[in-house]
Amino acid sequence: MDTTYWGRNFGVMLFKDSITKENLLKYYVKHETNALYVQGIIELQNRGFSIIAIACDGRKGLIKSFPDIPVQMCQFHQSAIIRRYLTKNPKLKASQELMEVVDLMKRTDKESFVGALDLWFEKWEKFLKERTVNPLTNKSFYTHKKLRSAYRSLCNNLPWLFNWYDYYELGIPNTTNAIDGHFADLKNKLRNHNGLSLKRKKKLIDGFLKV
Repeated sequence: MDTTYWGRNFGVMLFKDSITKENLLKYYVKHETNALYVQGIIELQNRGFSIIAIACDGRKGLIKSFPDIPVQMCQFHQSAIIRRYLTKNPKLKASQELMEVVDLMKRTDKESFVGALDLWFEKWEKFLKERTVNPLTNKSFYTHKKLRSAYRSLCNNLPWLFNWYDYYELGIPNTTNAIDGHFADLKNKLRNHNGLSLKRKKKLIDGFLKV
């Protein structure tokens, strides 16, 4: 499940079955909320669907909204979070090596990834603890705050990054790419019809998503 936007106040939240590849449910939204995702899962269950697992992005609080369902955080979204902290071409050696670990995520198993992350931390632990003193206030702060934030993000989200591996028999996708690709095609179609009214735009989206 995921949401895409056109502008700031018009978006589509989509729930897709990764087994049949069918779109099951959509909401037109102004704002993406965890409550609406929960509502969507409940609506699908009320329709008779059995939700065996969920793949979604890592928006704050969303993953913990489903305590009784295995949830896989999209590894692509996690990589994007790290790149926002470190940029695509980090200058620090520690950042470059953390990016290498992150790049392993989508092509390795849980144990290998955790091992690589632990080795990175052992190597750079002292570096992460370095502090800089503000000469005006005489107060200190962590020198490499963005690197610390990137590492902390990986640690915090780790319990949900490899549920595809922990529940291998369920066939959980490790990304939301099936929906992201769908959204990209939809946006290309709408781009070819610039100037549509909101009503006509919704009609085109309805026909494209078939839900």
